[in-house]
Amino acid sequence: MLKAGFLPATPEELKSRGIERPDFVYVIGDAYVDHPSFGPAIIGRVLESHGYAVAILSQPDWKNPASIQVYGEPRLAFLVSSGNMDSMVNHYTVSRKRRKTDSYTPGGLMGKRPDRADIVYSNLIRSVYRHTPIILGGIEASLRRLAHYDYWSDSFKRSLLLDSGADLISYGMGERSIVEIADALASGIAIRDLTFVDGTVYKSTRREDIYDAIFLPDYESMRADKRLYAQSFALQQKNADPVRGKRLAESYSDHTFIVQNPPSRPLTQEEMDEVYGLPYQRAVHPSCLEKGEVPAFSEVKFSLTSCRGCFGACSFCALTFHQGRIIQARSQESLMEEARQMIQEPDFKGYIHDVGGPTADFRHPACEKQLRSGACPERQCLFPRPCPNLKADHGEYIRLLRKLRALPGVKKVFIRSGIRFDYVLADPRADEFIKELCEHHVSGQLKVAPEHVSDRVLSRMGKPSRSVYEAFCRKYKSMNERLGKKQYLVPYLMSSHPGSTLKEAVELAEYCRDLGYMPEQVQDFYPTPSTLSTCMYYTGLDPRTMEPVYVPKNPHEKAMQRALIQYRDPKNRELVREALEKSGRTDLIGYGPRCLIPPPAGEKRDSGHRTERSEKNRRAGGTAFEKSVKKKKTIRNIHKKKQ
Repeated sequence: MLKAGFLPATPEELKSRGIERPDFVYVIGDAYVDHPSFGPAIIGRVLESHGYAVAILSQPDWKNPASIQVYGEPRLAFLVSSGNMDSMVNHYTVSRKRRKTDSYTPGGLMGKRPDRADIVYSNLIRSVYRHTPIILGGIEASLRRLAHYDYWSDSFKRSLLLDSGADLISYGMGERSIVEIADALASGIAIRDLTFVDGTVYKSTRREDIYDAIFLPDYESMRADKRLYAQSFALQQKNADPVRGKRLAESYSDHTFIVQNPPSRPLTQEEMDEVYGLPYQRAVHPSCLEKGEVPAFSEVKFSLTSCRGCFGACSFCALTFHQGRIIQARSQESLMEEARQMIQEPDFKGYIHDVGGPTADFRHPACEKQLRSGACPERQCLFPRPCPNLKADHGEYIRLLRKLRALPGVKKVFIRSGIRFDYVLADPRADEFIKELCEHHVSGQLKVAPEHVSDRVLSRMGKPSRSVYEAFCRKYKSMNERLGKKQYLVPYLMSSHPGSTLKEAVELAEYCRDLGYMPEQVQDFYPTPSTLSTCMYYTGLDPRTMEPVYVPKNPHEKAMQRALIQYRDPKNRELVREALEKSGRTDLIGYGPRCLIPPPAGEKRDSGHRTERSEKNRRAGGTAFEKSVKKKKTIRNIHKKKQ
């Protein structure tokens, strides 16, 4: 039985609404989940709220052109999104091995969407509907809107707009741009003339038609010279702000240009509330449930998105390029209303799993001038240290959490999307927030993301120094002791990030040793499109400074760096030993308390390779074997004397 209120997801549902022809057919690579944690649900609902008829086409058979024709030709355009997740990241591990499950598909079934889904879906549409406008959106398109390095093919690729055959890319979160595009198309403006919408990327055949733009190095030059791409990426980063950002253009030939308009303005709090207050069914569409539950939905069903954007600007994170650095937050009233709806769900057990966003404790812009003047192009808010203008204040977030905890039916409110510990320490009232956190919002373990402990690597990551993390650890431990709680920090760690040699990897292993911690999971650096770290990985240069950066690319070296973090796992022992030998740290092979691994069985060690324990035994009178020999000799001597 169809739950009333879903967007039409079958031809029968479309007809039941009296709609002969939808304004938009929205092709998505995920199962259709009508929940505001899923981008297609938001865009579909926003269009619906502006009077447009949207039909959802979830996971069509990309090998069959008939699958794209189930609704016929839409009146205005096809919308295409690979889904909530990049299709290549969804399909492949960092070692380029095929994953076994797809969390965004019913039953976790793999193979229901193609690799490079935006390109495949768009070309499928174009093979049937040659002139119907196609508009790409979502994270896959957003991060490939200009020329970019592609890790899976190890090549430098063109803008996705050229390879897909689509007409426009709506990049970023897209609520503003999609409504402006819809209104323009509905008024009769041709898709080729939509060159004025902020937050979009379009094609041009004439250089003279591109006005007020910064021209980036042309594609062929960047492909031939990685240094030019690093310079181009630095310009892109500086113009990723909706207030300060300029129009950018890339040349591919004398008659082919890709033009990126400035980013859309952030949503106001009132606009955020309107978007999240739309009539989402907070459920998977029934047609998608025939094969089982959608694993990704269970992770977020009882979570609240309180903000978007991130001024943390970690080098390896794509959110800066996608959502921007200016925080947009919902009101407490909006979040409380969604929580009340959540409590009414039959399977709600009293636990709100998260209240956050890219960074949970970012609830307002970093400083007062950001909304007026934009984010600073030449400096970061938190890196390498907090900006003097930073407004670090957790007071409003604390009040929100207290209100949510007080709701009837709520047993516990967790914070799982992560806090930025350097931002916590920058708050003059940090102890108040840490107390609130430890007392009410942690269940045994708090996950934090120092990522590394070598300051040399951390500087490339855009993360605070090791001393900042250790200061937070001390405060967290002290607070739990005061509260009489046994709660621990679980650090997320990353191996093989640009800047990390075996020396830094050993430093991280020693930190794990001293902590008495072996992480079960370690994230090997994944070079996804359009992150600053990926630019370093491809070019060997830090685009912020143009300094050379060491990049571990050899699979065997990457395996050694990863194994060092998990040195206690017996299956990693040979890799760890090789890494320690290559880095000149054989002092860490042995039986001493500071050693990482024991020596190989049967290895003959001379005096130059004595372990700390064997030296201690020698000073105390020798090893057990030596003592046994001495004892036997003494007994023999006594026996001879008696004789």
